[in-house]
Amino acid sequence: MSADRRVLIVDDEEILREVLYHLLDSESWKADAVETGGEALARMREKEYGVVLLDLMLPDIDGLDVLEELRKLDSPPVAIMLTAYASLDKAVQATKLGAFDFLAKPFKNEELLLAVKNAFEHYELLEENRSLKSTLRERYGFGNIIGRGAAMRQVFDLIAQVAPSRSTVLLLGESGTGKELVARAIHAASGRASAPFVAINCGNIPTDLLESELFGHVRGAFTGATNSKKGLFEAADGGTIFLDEIGTLSLEIQARLLRVIQEREFRRLGGLENIKVDARIIAATNTDLALGVSQGTFREDLYYRLNVIVIKLPALRERPEDIPPLAEHFIKKLSAENQREKLALEHEALKILMDYSWPGNVRELENVMERAVVLAPGDVIESDLFPKNLLHPAPLEVAVPDISEDMPLRDRVDNYEKEIILAALKRTGGNQKKAADLLAVNPTTLSEKLKRFGIREIKL
Repeated sequence: MSADRRVLIVDDEEILREVLYHLLDSESWKADAVETGGEALARMREKEYGVVLLDLMLPDIDGLDVLEELRKLDSPPVAIMLTAYASLDKAVQATKLGAFDFLAKPFKNEELLLAVKNAFEHYELLEENRSLKSTLRERYGFGNIIGRGAAMRQVFDLIAQVAPSRSTVLLLGESGTGKELVARAIHAASGRASAPFVAINCGNIPTDLLESELFGHVRGAFTGATNSKKGLFEAADGGTIFLDEIGTLSLEIQARLLRVIQEREFRRLGGLENIKVDARIIAATNTDLALGVSQGTFREDLYYRLNVIVIKLPALRERPEDIPPLAEHFIKKLSAENQREKLALEHEALKILMDYSWPGNVRELENVMERAVVLAPGDVIESDLFPKNLLHPAPLEVAVPDISEDMPLRDRVDNYEKEIILAALKRTGGNQKKAADLLAVNPTTLSEKLKRFGIREIKL
């Protein structure tokens, strides 16, 4: 039952219970009354109440103990403490345990009714907040990140561990691996879930405009700046800012970002005022920032500030076990978006998806499934709906051997064979079975050749 206008009275004085019941009833509040703390806890597990009027001195359980138990409920009522023995110490304890108000007996009717009204307004705000967080978690939470293999389970564990903190997070992974989805999941699982999540792709905006986008500007800061403008850091205050492709930032903007991380403040472009900001930073890149440091294109001090908590997202070719559930997820989602009954995926079509190396990762898979859902004439997705590059992969790119130097034919053949094998492994993401299928050789034969050529690790 809804907690709307429902109050629970908890007091061991029968006369007071009756007075409060009739007083609340006269103002159209729906009231229930009990004598002990045990009865109160039992009632609140059965029904939802918006407000509880809770006596501090009860015959069985101390009112503060009841208050502490209330915090364990999914949707706890807002508590107003009542006592004839008002003391500062008790009021402080009650406040620490989440009490909304503290009234000393005897109190005036108007005083109590105003406290109940204010408590209900507070309860409604809390409920809106809980509902918003639930919606955000449902939309952007773990359930939208599909993965059942060990690599993705490790990612889930890291998200759960880092979400409650305010630490900066660096997401590493190829384009299309779902870095923004993970950033949103971290935000949705954090204490900032009801605050803004602001995302920007730093690589898509020219450097001369990016500074204004991030930090804002004051009027007259540059030609065309006819009005002052807030930047994305101000928009994300209290929440999270997601900086995708952070490796593309200019050294000048890197210096400004470092100041935001260290001092939690910045200045608008052309401004003199320091603006305080509380925005958690989640950065992402598909490039090697350490290499950028060694080449002088990325600041070393910023690199270490960002490199606090690192989550590496595996490429789709590294987790082929996730392709079937991902395909099913996209079919279900895209069928609903296109007003179609959920389509079935033909077995041969699934095999083609499993054999493909997915250079565009999860984003490419979603695009392929969208095309198939839209174009499918019936209720089955068949392989002929897939793009040609899935059905007929491009030939292996193998370097032509150099014949200018002296070398026996056998060595030349071995070198060329080694290059072909390396190309096949690269194409299949290091999967030896798929590479053997691609080369039309027995997996055992390929394994023996890998040992003979000393191939242990593939650089993808």
